[in-house]
Amino acid sequence: MAFDGITIANIVKELNNTIVGGKINKIAQPEADELLLTIKNNRTQYRLLISASASLPLIYFTEKNKPSPLTAPNFCMLLRKHIGSGKITAVTQPGLERVIELKIEHLNELGDLCHKTLVIEIMGKHSNIIFLNEERMILDSIKHVSLNMSSVREVLPGRNYFIPQTQEKQNPLTITEKEFYQTVCEKPMPVAKAIYTSLTGLSPAAAEEICSRSSIDGSEPTASLSEEARVHLYHTFARMMEDVTNGDFSPNIVYNEEGEPVEYAAFLLCKYDGFTVKKFQTISEVLELYYAQKNQITRIRQKSADLRRIVQTALDRNRKKFDLQSKQMRDTTKMDKYKVYGELINTYGYNLEEGCKSFQALNYYTNEEITIPLDATMTPQENAKKYFERYNKLKRTAQALEEQIADTESEILHLESIQAALDIARQENDLSQIKEELTEYGYIKKHASNNKKKMQSKSKPLHYISSDGYHIYVGKNNYQNEELTFKFATGNDWWFHAKKMAGSHVIVKSNNEELPDRTFEEAGRLAGYYSSGRTAPKVEIDYIQKKHVKKPNGSKPGFVVYYTNYSLIIEPDISGIQLVEE
Repeated sequence: MAFDGITIANIVKELNNTIVGGKINKIAQPEADELLLTIKNNRTQYRLLISASASLPLIYFTEKNKPSPLTAPNFCMLLRKHIGSGKITAVTQPGLERVIELKIEHLNELGDLCHKTLVIEIMGKHSNIIFLNEERMILDSIKHVSLNMSSVREVLPGRNYFIPQTQEKQNPLTITEKEFYQTVCEKPMPVAKAIYTSLTGLSPAAAEEICSRSSIDGSEPTASLSEEARVHLYHTFARMMEDVTNGDFSPNIVYNEEGEPVEYAAFLLCKYDGFTVKKFQTISEVLELYYAQKNQITRIRQKSADLRRIVQTALDRNRKKFDLQSKQMRDTTKMDKYKVYGELINTYGYNLEEGCKSFQALNYYTNEEITIPLDATMTPQENAKKYFERYNKLKRTAQALEEQIADTESEILHLESIQAALDIARQENDLSQIKEELTEYGYIKKHASNNKKKMQSKSKPLHYISSDGYHIYVGKNNYQNEELTFKFATGNDWWFHAKKMAGSHVIVKSNNEELPDRTFEEAGRLAGYYSSGRTAPKVEIDYIQKKHVKKPNGSKPGFVVYYTNYSLIIEPDISGIQLVEE
């Protein structure tokens, strides 16, 4: 969810419960647009991170410290001078604006009590941290904004501070039912858009949630709402605002089937029914964890981009090679015809006239009469020899191509398995194993520096527990598949794999027991999901006891053979199967 007014309201409640009455012990400016305040209150120390970054403005408590520059920036020095030992007396939010005001009292050089305000504006690219005096005049800000940069408001020392009213929006905490109908329900646009463009501090995600709770499609126009639907929409909205006013929040993160965070909110999101929801005590925990996990996923995708490009290039090259080899193999199907031509010339060509360009003969293999082309400059024996030479050449070509096509197919399957592994890589050590495999098989050149392996934690297979309590393991790459199947699994454990497609080896530890049908189904769903067929509506899964799975000598990692297997058709879906965090 966007960092909207409701999220700000939850943060303000948290700040009021923790730092009001506390003393500012330390002020640091780790980045050009970031502050880190250390506050002591009730024998507890709090670190409050405030970022006015244009790309990701944030405010939350954190346990982590950040290194600061040797020379503090001017804004940081100003804050230290005025409020370095100041006391936080109040934390407020004007209406439902994306603005937080920290009221601070301190003693000046003469010992007189003074009051200052630190304003944090969380407004996307317009975010800022502004320091005000008692008359609400700007003393300084972490970002200076001149009239050349904004025609709406200057943010410079000496200017009076005000919240920019760039849009005519109503305060959702004070709007009446009549005003709601007039402001929101009469706007000629989709319902969700009418809500967030009419009311301050509500993001599109919050507007969609209000519609979802009202059983209304947010993309439908407001004109399509019946009177009953309007009333239901308002009362649903009013209940949410009442929760905000009362500070009744439920900070949470919504995770998809892969365990990736897809959304966070200060309240439970009904529109994500069926997703995994993890609740937290504070919104700070939510924000810190959500953005850390999002950053990790983004970093993994960025780091995997080069590997994906290498794999895709090699795949394209091998697929083109396969198409060419297949065409050449189709051309060799003429070889039997040339052999027959040679034999028939030797059989019937003894009485041919000199200079014949063709002759007809009975093909004793098919009992059909065929016409055989001849070179008029050659004798029948020379024509027969020419056809036998063509036959032998194509036969040798076919034999060579058969081996080459098998090698190319093996190469394509190997690369597709690496591509599937990249799709499910979650951590940097997962990518390290994939890079190691690409290097071993010559897709990446070995460098001297590669000989010195960096010390890092070893990537582990995914670990699930079935609804019946059986442990299920999923390999994330070919090395893990190899280890799971031939080192970890025992003979009576069950092995699952998507049929004729790249995918993970899935092992169910049977404990020498007969597995319930539900466990077979869940293991099959995992095998389908962690394969190249995960987006298909149905996937066929092969399964067999591990003792019947063999590895051919010299084959690539993860490649196996098996016979007399069972199979099932499943929908690739992992919802409801417990993932064990390790």
